[in-house]
Order: sequence, then C-alpha cells, then structure tokens
Amino acid sequence: MTFLVTGATGKVGRHVVGHLLRAGRRVRALTRDPAGAGLPESVEVVRGDLTDPGTLGPAFDGVEGVHLLTAGGDDYATLRTGPELAGLAEKVGVRRVALLWNGRVGPVEEAFAASGVEWTRLQPVDFMSNTLAWASAIRAEGEVREPFADVPGGVVDEADVGAVSAAVLVRGGHAGRTYVLTGPQTLSRRQRLAAIAEATGRPLRLVELTEEQARRRWRQAGHGEELIELLTSWQRNPPPESTSVSPAVREITGREPRSFAEWAAEHAAHFGAEAVKAPKVPETVKASEVPESPEA
Repeated sequence: MTFLVTGATGKVGRHVVGHLLRAGRRVRALTRDPAGAGLPESVEVVRGDLTDPGTLGPAFDGVEGVHLLTAGGDDYATLRTGPELAGLAEKVGVRRVALLWNGRVGPVEEAFAASGVEWTRLQPVDFMSNTLAWASAIRAEGEVREPFADVPGGVVDEADVGAVSAAVLVRGGHAGRTYVLTGPQTLSRRQRLAAIAEATGRPLRLVELTEEQARRRWRQAGHGEELIELLTSWQRNPPPESTSVSPAVREITGREPRSFAEWAAEHAAHFGAEAVKAPKVPETVKASEVPESPEA
C-alpha cells in the first residue's frame, strides 16, 4: 500500500511521512520542489501542485490513502480545486483521506463529503511551532508584540497532528469524523511566552498590539486579505472548541499529547537559551476563567 502525503515538506507533512515510515508503509511525497524536499531516501518524491490538478495524476496513481491539505499556493489560500481533487481520488480508487483544514470548511472538505471516499477532517487549533515566529524578536529584544494576548487556545505539537493523520490513514475507522486537535492545555500567548521564559531562563515581556496594528503588520508581511480576515477572527474570538482541551490525540494515538512546556524546552535554543532546563508546566487555564479580549 502506498500513502500520499501532500505538503510533505511542511510543518505537519514531515511528521506524517515519519510516522508512516515507522509503521512500515510506502510513502509518496508531493511537493512543488522535489530537489529541495530533504526527505528520507525511502520516500518517493514527486512533483505536483494542488492548485493545478492536471499535475497530480502520477502522484495519486495506486494510492491507498492521502494526507491532504486544504490550502495551497504561495499565499496559503483556501484551495478551490476540491471537486477536481475528490474526482481524481475516486477515479484512481483512493480509499481514505485525512483532510488538514486551514481554519474554515471550504471546497475541499465539501467535495470529499459528497464523494465516495472515506474522509476524516483534522482541525488543529494552533501549532506550537508557530511560536518560532517570535524567536528573532526574543533573541534581539527579549520582547514579543502580539494582539489578543490573553485569549486562550489549545495549541498542539505538529508531531501529534502527524501521528493522528498517519493513524487515521493506516487503521481506518474514522470515516466522516471531525477531530479538533489540541495539546493537554489551553494557553494564551502571554502564558506561552511565560513558558518560553521558564525554558530559556530569560525574562521576557509581551507588548499587546491593537487589532489594527496587527492587521497592518500582516499586510506588511505580504498576507492576503482572506488570510488576514481569518487570522483576525480566529485570534480575536475563537470558536468554543478551540478554547477547550480535546481528547482526540490520546484517543486516536493511544498516548498523551505533548505539552507546550515540553515543546519550549526542546526548542529553547531557538529563543537564545544557552542551556535547556526543565520548565515548569504552565497551569491549565479553563476558557471560563480567562477574561474576554477587550476587542472580542
């Protein structure tokens, strides 16, 4: 059996590849740049682009299951090619797909829901690795500037998301299910920074941006308006399921998800730590105990 991993060089995709290999499965990796993939030699790397279904025939041929992104392109916009992707999967006999959403249910999810392919939607609330965007500012200034500093979120290690996707594809039994994926705690940005401070042994401070300041920064970074709206709405007033702890990682993989404190200790060097020490685990925050953002 061959399993196709789209976005195989991304945050989650590399972990899906690794988990499938450890499970003894054949892995085919889809990327727009095979030469720069940097994947294990045992992985079959093929060129293709989810925004151009005409490039995907060889990638899907003979595939049992697919880890499928729902966004693509340089701007990470929602894919509009859902009908073509679902049609191709049905045509070649794909049995299962794990759909990695990008914050909203879109054309890919809708097309597979109407198809004959077994689908499972994975909804990670926020990746722990997104915190690496703070690294340069922390190293240079000991400061992070972010909006909505006290809004909680169930951040999840992307390695756990990869493990869930691999388990869904290999074992089955999750057809038509949607799983919100979080770590063992809900943590605000302020609490995540405190965990990094503990892991690095450095005093760090958070400067809270207004919503307009955040939007302006995202535009300067080159983000499109669709992504900016998604980031703003998600961070300002996240849905209830993203502000509570989900048992999905434990139920599907059979082990507890990794905590942010563990992640911060492992990545402390990125934030300027000379030596990594075991951090205290930040206190779990219940959504009901966190004050609402003044802009919610």
